[in-house]
Amino acid sequence: MTLSSLRRVALIGGTRIPFCRANTGYADLSNLDMLSAAIQGLCDRFQLGHSTVDEVVAGAVTHHSKDWNLAREAVLSTKLNPDTPGVTLQQACGTSLQAALMLGAKIATRQIDCAIAAGVDTASDVPIVFSQRFAKRLMKFAHARNVKQRLLALKGLSPRELIPVPPSPAEPRTGLSMGQHCELMAQEWGIGREAQDEFAVASHHKAAAAVEEGFFDDLLVPCEGMVRDNNVRKDTSVEALASLRTAFDRTQRGTLTAGNSTPLTDGAAAVLLASEEWARDRELPVQAFITASRTAAVDYVGGEGLLMAPTVAVSELLERAGIGLQEFDFYEIHEAFAAQVLCTLEAWKSEAYCRDRLNRSNALGEIDPNRINVKGSSLAFGHPFAATGARIVANLGKIVDQAGGGRGLISVCTAGGMGLAAILERY
Repeated sequence: MTLSSLRRVALIGGTRIPFCRANTGYADLSNLDMLSAAIQGLCDRFQLGHSTVDEVVAGAVTHHSKDWNLAREAVLSTKLNPDTPGVTLQQACGTSLQAALMLGAKIATRQIDCAIAAGVDTASDVPIVFSQRFAKRLMKFAHARNVKQRLLALKGLSPRELIPVPPSPAEPRTGLSMGQHCELMAQEWGIGREAQDEFAVASHHKAAAAVEEGFFDDLLVPCEGMVRDNNVRKDTSVEALASLRTAFDRTQRGTLTAGNSTPLTDGAAAVLLASEEWARDRELPVQAFITASRTAAVDYVGGEGLLMAPTVAVSELLERAGIGLQEFDFYEIHEAFAAQVLCTLEAWKSEAYCRDRLNRSNALGEIDPNRINVKGSSLAFGHPFAATGARIVANLGKIVDQAGGGRGLISVCTAGGMGLAAILERY
């Protein structure tokens, strides 16, 4: 297939349920409940009821073993035609963005005409399991054929084996949490507490202004009585955040707090992608086009910053696209932590980093801060891991559409030392 035969990948739009802090609005909902609500909201918005979509790809980072094909079960829980296939994908915080990029490639190469990319996560309904030793004991007990074998399976059982094991937030290769890794990054790049707090406050204020102006009115689908994100704080201030204790490093060096880090969040989001022909046949306007993408990884086990991979992904994306970092009207940089964004911006300005790590002759340079996360981002809305990518794509698509066109850059960091970047544009 030649480049001339590739089709443009159209973003029609997206929907999501309001994001809620863990153990609040969605305390009694499962990933399936929330994902189904977000996808059904997309179906309602774009009149997809009883239609067959070529593919739905979705996923969650924190899930139960029973959710072995979450995407397919979500499809069957909506009004989509049950002939619609569902595929479950997981790439940590980049899950739904990666889903969109993979589906976009299929649309571009004419394998499919329309698709839904989505993601969901709950921190309220986490899988609690028993220790491996007790789990094996239970399996032996279940397969025992007589009383003697059952008794042997229980022989030596200690109360300690009955202690539940919650999911660990630590990176399995280092034993450090994402916050601890980001604290190390902040220290390496000299990102102070005040700068992080100022960035976090700005995210909340921009998000609150967007809420007031009605920007999210057609993006949000009411769910379980929730109609708005419940983490946005329009009255927060640098002074208020300055009073918080550090969360990951309790020494005097610590800078990350609950205020300049994303909270544990429940939520789901979905976006509709299609070919221009498919959209035209259904009289659906196109918001923007996904025109380029890149995924990268860094050796965080070997000492690189866990959340620095977006610096690499963006650099490689720009080189392949022949675009400068400043040639964008809007930037959507996922705010896992204020420090992560600020480290990324510093890295792109650094001649040494761009030369030694990104193999560039010059620094990528600075970005106009007034173009970054103009409607707020994860620090304000929260971060249901696998849902964040779809939220960002839907937000940026609407921003470009409202502006009458333009070009936007997406940058998302993920656990495991990976990063994703993509370009949305319309001219």
